[in-house]
Amino acid sequence: MAPSNPRTTVDQAREEASSSGQADAFRTLRQAIWTVSLPLGMLGFVLPVYGREIGADAVQIGLFFSVFSLAMVLLRPLVGTGLDRYGRRPFALAGIAGYAASMFLFGLWNAVQGVIVARIVQGIASACLWIAVDAIISDVSGSSRRGRSFGGISQASNQGSIVGSLIAIFTIGQLGPENVWSWLFAGYGLAAAVGCFLAWRGLPETHSPGPRAEGRPIAWSRPWVLLLLIAAVTGASGAMIGPIVLFFLQDRLGASAVEVGLAYMPAALVGALVAARLGALADRLGRKPLMLLGMAASAASSFLMPGLGSVLGLAIVQVVVAAAGTAGGPARQALVADLTGGNQRGRAYGLYALASGLGATVGPLAGGWLYESVSPAAPFYANGIVVAASALVLWAWLQVPAMQLAGDESG
Repeated sequence: MAPSNPRTTVDQAREEASSSGQADAFRTLRQAIWTVSLPLGMLGFVLPVYGREIGADAVQIGLFFSVFSLAMVLLRPLVGTGLDRYGRRPFALAGIAGYAASMFLFGLWNAVQGVIVARIVQGIASACLWIAVDAIISDVSGSSRRGRSFGGISQASNQGSIVGSLIAIFTIGQLGPENVWSWLFAGYGLAAAVGCFLAWRGLPETHSPGPRAEGRPIAWSRPWVLLLLIAAVTGASGAMIGPIVLFFLQDRLGASAVEVGLAYMPAALVGALVAARLGALADRLGRKPLMLLGMAASAASSFLMPGLGSVLGLAIVQVVVAAAGTAGGPARQALVADLTGGNQRGRAYGLYALASGLGATVGPLAGGWLYESVSPAAPFYANGIVVAASALVLWAWLQVPAMQLAGDESG
């Protein structure tokens, strides 16, 4: 029997330790994201209703969404650069703590000004957390596994959102909407505080920070520029329908907010149960096909929304959209890492988030204007046209280098 090579044994031990550390980082991140995501499933629906209850008009409700996006837009480039210079962990912890603080503000300051301040804090937290999450996932996953890893984080977030939404539905049903908001937001804030503690205790630093990134700089290639432009355009069009979708569906279907929320529950289950597996399709089939599938489903949904005649029809449409979008989202996130340098990933995700955030800042105001001045269906048709046109542009001109699909593990 040939003697064992001590160097090989040491190398194998190091690889096993590294793999174990990456798995621990991913597990801790999933736990923290689950706690932070508890209010996210219901907040988009509840915020307009809550705003009406505290006396906000349509423009102020639109402002609730726009100030959130504006806070993210202003901070994302700085956060992206900071991630590469100072590391991922400080920004992830700050983001989770910021989410906890915003929930406590929602519960304690029951006024239009309070909601605006809480949304600004939440926007700052979002800018710190989600770019850091993207960078951490790219750090610990090779390109042949990134789609599945991004899907896994999305799955944890969706699971938290479902649990949080069920808690909200049950609590509102038992106590009534006029008595429940402060308790709900306080509970969500406490859960996020627990997530912050878990991350502080168990989330390691996944990037060696330095005064400046020494890897290859971001290549301003046509695929990268095109991806940024499409993110900005579709971010604006998608944000147009966020503030008005609940009101529109209630008027169109004659359904309560709870009934509309329950119609979205099957779609949420798709993301909660199979997001990791759908994300893995981007590793096997390539980024571009999955991105196009998600965009096509989103456009079709927007065109169908104004003609829906039942809550059941809404549920069916949203399940199809969720399945396609759950596969397309990780593909898009993984492509950002594929197209940019390893030591520049924080900056790359910051730029991508900036592009989508710029669109999301103006989208709610534009959607509100279309809803009031043109027709309630106009924001949906406008979004469908924009997303469909963007998908055609990507299909015709987005070229993903073959090496990005082959599983480059150096990442």
